Amino acid sequence: MARPLRFRYSPETWSEQRVRQQILQPLRSNIGARAVSPWFAIGGDWETHRFEMANGDVALFARQEGEAYWMGNTETPSSLWRTDKFGWEEIPYRVSRWAQRELLATLHEEDPWLADYPHISWFFLPVFMSKDGRDSTRSFFREHAAGFPDAGRRETTRFFEDFFATGTLDEYRDVMSGKLGTSNHVDRVRMSAAMGEFIAAKILDDASYDVVPEIEVTTGHSLDFRASDAETNVLVEVTRPQPPNNRAASGPVAAVRDTAETKTSGQLAEHGGGAILFVDCSSFRDDQWAPVRGEQPDVRHRPAVVYRARPNGHIEGYRKGSVVLDLEDALEFVD
Repeated sequence: MARPLRFRYSPETWSEQRVRQQILQPLRSNIGARAVSPWFAIGGDWETHRFEMANGDVALFARQEGEAYWMGNTETPSSLWRTDKFGWEEIPYRVSRWAQRELLATLHEEDPWLADYPHISWFFLPVFMSKDGRDSTRSFFREHAAGFPDAGRRETTRFFEDFFATGTLDEYRDVMSGKLGTSNHVDRVRMSAAMGEFIAAKILDDASYDVVPEIEVTTGHSLDFRASDAETNVLVEVTRPQPPNNRAASGPVAAVRDTAETKTSGQLAEHGGGAILFVDCSSFRDDQWAPVRGEQPDVRHRPAVVYRARPNGHIEGYRKGSVVLDLEDALEFVD
């Protein structure tokens, strides 16, 4: 499975003729590539190229004396196979900005409705335009309401758009956008679990904590977030139960307990305590959440917060154990 889009770096000089011979001609022979004028200017001393394939793939190439960068959701020409890969923030700003403008415009031409959500478009661009995942990731928002039940794509995408507009996770885009995956099919369970991490980040941000993702711990694992302020420094791990009609558990309460137990008997057990478990029931319909809300089952780990978010922004839940985070501004506690 291909990874989210990254740049290949060639520390060599590429002439116009070399581009035609070693990039355009092989791609034309293999997948019907054609060279077209780039849609945007790059500025500086860079020369740019845009290649469009008969199958809908697109590739970009920027070059100047002694160096060049390639990016594409297509096959890589053999002349670039041995080149190193770099992230969006690791290359010259002009090149990154130009590629971003080209790909965002392409995304919005192919899926015009996403143009109404510029922050979502930007954050998930590396997967929305990836080789294998471009159809599945867009479909997850368009046809599966980003994992929310009984909701439409507009309200759910607006929910996440409002969060990403805060910029809370901007500097972590490379790693966090990739959590949505680049599989060529929609795995709603896995993708919804990934969105659960963004809901957790929203809760922590709404509660005025600084949020840092992917915290390595001494066991060799990574926990999902560190939440901190002047007085607090806490690790948070997130799990998202499947709704009971998608699993063998006998009902919503069992679904919450079983999913939390899997997390607590594995990763959190090896960590040795101290982390807060967030149990995100946002995949549950109203009738599935109601018994969990009423019974407030234990989840075999303390401290824990069990909650359910709706795309209108309302989040409610309950606590188990001593949760040192002050979350009242972010969700309504029913306990």
